Amino acid sequence: MNTVTSAMGRSRTFLTVFLKEVKENLRDRRTLTSAFLTGPLLGPIMLVMLLNITLNREFEKAEKPLPVPVIGAQYAPNLINALKANGIVPTGAVANPESVVRKQDADVVLRIAPDYATAWRKGEPVQVELIYDSSQRDANSAVERVSQLVENYARQQGAMRLVARGLSPGTAWPVMAARRDQATAQARGALMFSILPYFFVLTIFMGGMYLAIDLTAGERERQSLEPLFANPVARWKILAGKLAAICAFSAASLLISLVAFGVVGRFIPTEKLGMELDLGLRFSGQVLVLMAPLIVLLAALQSMVAAFAKSYREAQTYLSLLMFVPIIPSILLSTMPIKSQGWMYAVPLLGQHLGIMQLLRGDGVSTQQLGLCLAGSLLAAALGVLATAHLYQSERLAISS
Repeated sequence: MNTVTSAMGRSRTFLTVFLKEVKENLRDRRTLTSAFLTGPLLGPIMLVMLLNITLNREFEKAEKPLPVPVIGAQYAPNLINALKANGIVPTGAVANPESVVRKQDADVVLRIAPDYATAWRKGEPVQVELIYDSSQRDANSAVERVSQLVENYARQQGAMRLVARGLSPGTAWPVMAARRDQATAQARGALMFSILPYFFVLTIFMGGMYLAIDLTAGERERQSLEPLFANPVARWKILAGKLAAICAFSAASLLISLVAFGVVGRFIPTEKLGMELDLGLRFSGQVLVLMAPLIVLLAALQSMVAAFAKSYREAQTYLSLLMFVPIIPSILLSTMPIKSQGWMYAVPLLGQHLGIMQLLRGDGVSTQQLGLCLAGSLLAAALGVLATAHLYQSERLAISS
């Protein structure tokens, strides 16, 4: 009987702290904005806007006539006609093509040497120059388009020369590489949306950040933490209620983000790129399972870091620096093409990144990979909670100065 009463008392204490913190922070505009607007919605909106703007510009460039300054157009009329037939609009020659492309007055300049016609009649190789600035990313599609057309023209003319000499065009290419791309439409889509795992982690972080600051450094600054600790209640019960409140806000933020990505994903023209993106209910449910331990881990880390700060502003600075930690796996995997190993799924953050990428590719996450991911992250979360609980035992935590 005493055991049941004690358990009910612990449960009531936990629930009281949890409901108190949730109710108080539901009135805080800054917490609500971060948890339910900025954190979960900023990423999806920015992603869909940037992708749509970028892709639409690329599609327009690929379809619209492309003006290209040509120097020495009179030396290669057949080449110029071939370019015109494929949407290239030759414009007047420029005096300083190098300066023109550096100033972005033109994406690419085509220069034809004066001896082009002489070399062509002799059947000798001829060369044309494409002058461009590779540091201008906006010009890359135009350069690639002109380059492909010139190369196609060269292959056609080379084949005609061989036929005129009674030779098979295949003589010039004794070996041909046949490409067999095994990437599915979903796998190609995953390559483009590899930043999604970081968005999800950032959403969890933003969802609970201001709440974690307010429940530790904020209360410490307001000198309300000391009276709370003076109550005849175990410190770990108070911490459990606070962590549950942070986790609730973080989980709600992640849910909103998943719904938002599921909606905006329909407006990304992936089919034009031969890609496929499935961010439906099944994907969202699996991401929730993968991310569940991280919600607890990040809540514990945020509470622990904020507890070292003596003011709200100081805690905000510390947590802003901590925010860069979740991006480390994304940077490593984007800059270093690492082949995933089984043990990597047990590493917090890295395991979630690999698991979500597997889901995006349509490969799914195996039971072993899921088990390693959950076990590693849960262990890290338990250690984080224990470290924070130990910190909560310190009397210095309640002192504001």
